[in-house]
Amino acid sequence: MEFSSDSVSIDMETISLGGKEYLVKTRLGTVSVVVFGDQDKPALVTYPDLALNHISCFQGLFFSPEASSLLLHNFCIYHISPPGHELGAAPIVSDDFSSSVDDLADQIVEVLNFFG
Repeated sequence: MEFSSDSVSIDMETISLGGKEYLVKTRLGTVSVVVFGDQDKPALVTYPDLALNHISCFQGLFFSPEASSLLLHNFCIYHISPPGHELGAAPIVSDDFSSSVDDLADQIVEVLNFFG
């Protein structure tokens, strides 16, 4: 008997949605920022939850064609990845990550200043 399934497995790291990745140097290290849309439009900044990246955290919103089209029509989207959470990042060793919430917030400010 042949096995049949209606589900599809997708490797999230191989999906390209047309954004441009920038590597922004901050005092705490380099941060990956994926930018979608026209940078002259108002900014919509995302920052994923713990142990997620922009695809795994926001896929429900940005993979919806209607929502994505509406957002890109009105905003430039900046997906900021926390250190070590960018696509293809090596596993984080608990000793390597010692940034505080204040450090991460300061890093976001540095990224926003980079883009003006």
